[in-house]
Formats: sequence, structure tokens, C-alpha cells
Amino acid sequence: MSEAFLELGSRVPALNKDGGSPKPKLLTLGGDHSVALPALRALNKIHGGPVAVLHFDAHLDTWNPHVYTSAWESAQSDFNHGSMFWIASNEGLIINGSSAHAGLRTRISGQDWGDYIDDDRQGFLRISSDDIDDMGTKGIIDAIIKRIGLETPTYLSIDIDVIDPGLCPGTGTPEPGGWTSRELIRIIRGLEDLNVVGADIVEVAPAYDGTGEQTALTAAQLGYEILTSWVGRGMSHMENAKEWKTSTKDEL
Repeated sequence: MSEAFLELGSRVPALNKDGGSPKPKLLTLGGDHSVALPALRALNKIHGGPVAVLHFDAHLDTWNPHVYTSAWESAQSDFNHGSMFWIASNEGLIINGSSAHAGLRTRISGQDWGDYIDDDRQGFLRISSDDIDDMGTKGIIDAIIKRIGLETPTYLSIDIDVIDPGLCPGTGTPEPGGWTSRELIRIIRGLEDLNVVGADIVEVAPAYDGTGEQTALTAAQLGYEILTSWVGRGMSHMENAKEWKTSTKDEL
């Protein structure tokens, strides 16, 4: 999958010759969250260095795989949907100190704060699900922008379980007490000025969805929000490029 992401991300967009985005932006839709690792590996090569991660999820997903016992200890078992950001951090794919989790309400793996200590080492800011009661959506938006900045290349990763299972039941690891779909959409819209270079919407499990397919509908809406924000940012860059060309004097 790393090679597939790299091949797709290395293509030259049709708009490039007219002053558009110099690199494609890839939006991945699906199930297992571990798809973020090959995406980050590809982005590291495409952009020549690590990127920030903005991670919406009920869970940390920065867990050391050796904390959780496995009946089949192997490199393959180390790579899972709760360890991919730990692996990415240790591979140097994530900017330490400019990344953030949002919507957390996770349980920790032991009796101490080891999970959080390791998460701190990897450089993530943690915003809990409960924080929205005190901060509001604007406070969440402001905290994320302050952490990441508007120019840092950023990978946006949305686990659908960040939303309360009463609204989005179609996921494999539901956690009560999540945000509403309206709150998350509002936050995503407030972050449209971030320099998002890739994104995913994951952990959607249709087998567990309701008869109204509300989880799938919400995921589709989030995809729409991400794509339209990219189009808007690209149009803005194109307009700036046209203005620069118009204002540049032709010495010939």
C-alpha cells in the first residue's frame, strides 16, 4: 500500500501547469485505521520530510504494540489499528510537537500514565471529548490551529468513532460520550485553512450501521467537507498565481 500511495501522490496534477497545487492530495475512505501508516510513509517521501497529524478519534492510536499481548508475536502483529501512529512516530514520519488528537475518551492500558507519557514523547496534544463542553467548537478549532499552524503540512485522520455511537453506531470500537456529527462538521469547516496534504475517514463498519445508514452518511458528508475545502484552497492559490502573473512586468 505504501507503494500505491507513493505512486498516486507522485502524479502531476492537470492544474499544476496553470499554477495549481504542485502535489496531489489523497483522501482514503474505508475500514481499518492502519491505512494511515502507508499514507504517512508515502507523504514523507513526497514532501521530503515528516508531516503533522491531526487525529480525530476516541482512542490514542499511539500505543506501543508490545503493551498489548498477542498470541502471535511478530512484526505483522505489531502493526494494527491502535499502533500505526506509534510506528509512524518511531520512523520519523510525524512532526514531534505539532500534532494533535481530538475527541479522546480512551481507556489506558495499565495502572499508571504510561500511555500518556509515551503519547507526550511522540509530541501529540490531547483534546478530550469532554473539553468541548468548556471550550465549544471555536475553542477546539483555535487550540488545533495554535498547535499545528496554517502552513505546516498536515495529515488529517478521522476515525468515525470520534462521534457518539448513538449517532454513528457503524464502527468496530464504539465509545459512549462522543461528539455529535454537527459538532465535528463544524470543527472541520473551521479548520479549512490548514495545509492538509492528505486525509482519511476510517473505521466505518457497514455491518453495524443502522437501517438509515447514518454512519455512512456522516462519513460521506465529512468526505465532502474535506474535498470542498481542498478545492477552495486550490482556487485561492490559483487566483493568487494569476494576480502575480498579471502584476509581473514582462521584460521581453
